[in-house]
Amino acid sequence: MKILIIEDEIELLISINNYLIKENYICELAEDFRSADEKLSIYSYDLILLDITLPDGNGLELLKTIKKHQIKSGIIIISAKNSTDDKIFGLDMGADDYIAKPF
Repeated sequence: MKILIIEDEIELLISINNYLIKENYICELAEDFRSADEKLSIYSYDLILLDITLPDGNGLELLKTIKKHQIKSGIIIISAKNSTDDKIFGLDMGADDYIAKPF
């Protein structure tokens, strides 16, 4: 399974990556909107772990792009935004799940 991890907190990005590699997943990393958008335009992924707040853009805009291009990846939002409205909005936009930080 190939996973794209989009997360701007470097320590968390590395931690998630290390855990998933130990479980024999193939991971690619993106720490900002631009690099995530670039990877999504070139490669396909089975799963995308998507942070909403990125230094140069919004993860929800990436989610819109993913849905617009009919990318079939599973999408799990990982975000510090923990309100019910944020969760409902993300799921309504097409995410498969929403995990609030810290986890």
